Amino acid sequence: MEDNEQVQKVRDIIKSTRIAMLTHLDDEGHLISRPMATQDVDFDGTVRFIAERASAQGQAIQKNPEVNVAYSGNGAWVSLCGTARIVNDPDQLRELWSSFTESWLEGGPENPNNVLIEVDGHTAEYWDAPGGSKITQVANLLKAKVKGETVDGENGAVDL
Repeated sequence: MEDNEQVQKVRDIIKSTRIAMLTHLDDEGHLISRPMATQDVDFDGTVRFIAERASAQGQAIQKNPEVNVAYSGNGAWVSLCGTARIVNDPDQLRELWSSFTESWLEGGPENPNNVLIEVDGHTAEYWDAPGGSKITQVANLLKAKVKGETVDGENGAVDL
């Protein structure tokens, strides 16, 4: 598979999943993961989230920006390794702000504590099991078990 096809595969999985686990290091060096809603799903190598600057996650990212973003859903997975940064852009916040965001964060896009977390991906690895539905996945697992084979899935790694 060509690199641009693999990037498209990563894009499709992210677009269909939307909720990710953003993993960072805390002050003691422990890995911490938190669920985040992906705000920009046109994936060009960068993913965007809305968060609070003063949150533990926001503070940790400013100290150590190396993160992992993991997507899982519908028999497909992406692990995106990259560098995060806090972005102060009220115009972009206004553009991405939604009633969903409003239910988690106070003060709207004008609140200076609300910021974007942008993660510029270095590499992405993806896995895609055959058949998107749970029923198809179970059928493929049963078929592989009966035949004594492994499930054929698609796996690839992409430099971004």
